[in-house]
Amino acid sequence: MQRQSLVIANWKMNGSRHLVKQLAKTLRDAPEVLADVTVAVCPPAVLLAAWQSEVFYDQVHLGAQDVNENAAGAHTGEHSLDLVAEAGAEYVLVGHSERRQFYGDTEQRIQAKVAAALSASETKFKVVLCVGESEQEREAEQTMQVVQAQLESALQNVSSAQMAQVVVAYEPVWAIGTGKTASPAQAQEVHAFIRQWLQQKYDVAGTSVPLLYGGSVKAENAETLFAEADIDGGLIGGASLEPEAFLAICRAAQARRS
Repeated sequence: MQRQSLVIANWKMNGSRHLVKQLAKTLRDAPEVLADVTVAVCPPAVLLAAWQSEVFYDQVHLGAQDVNENAAGAHTGEHSLDLVAEAGAEYVLVGHSERRQFYGDTEQRIQAKVAAALSASETKFKVVLCVGESEQEREAEQTMQVVQAQLESALQNVSSAQMAQVVVAYEPVWAIGTGKTASPAQAQEVHAFIRQWLQQKYDVAGTSVPLLYGGSVKAENAETLFAEADIDGGLIGGASLEPEAFLAICRAAQARRS
């Protein structure tokens, strides 16, 4: 089946109000791309309001880079689902490797965040679940086992109906911010495995889940990556900080539909 192309910008701890205006204008000036490709931007939480103001009437969706699994309370520095929704977020990243590696996101916490976001009644969040293996795990030929374990844990209590709100992003840890990129064949192999796992667990619902590739995606390699059968778009880091480069990646996702 032909799934809608999806490109998500993850600014990480970068950006500014000036960049918000720059990227918003670049996207606004390409309505033909926004008509074919779902585009979302995940800035630092303090810039969500600026984005909401800038693209209120445009087809640009907003997302949070992380969320706390608790509804409210004494969690200094954290953001609840209600808070990020009020700031305009519709998407939320969960389980990014940097959160797993540096900020204590265990499989248990990731599972709780997924459950909280999918059960939010006021806002139907799209949950972008990030999975991927380290360089050592790939060299040990453990990629599929690692990815499967991450999927099984995070989606353990997720129903077929809830999968309509889920996106899976495969981001090999060894390719994030390193300049290394999985070859299209390597990326497709893992994406095909993820698709098969989703279909076995969720049947038809698993066929519709968008699968994204992330890991040093650039304007120069996006088209060949997105041409693969099970790669529906990308989760873009550094290149999303350059408006023209990000637009080129979105155009590559648009070309995938032709």
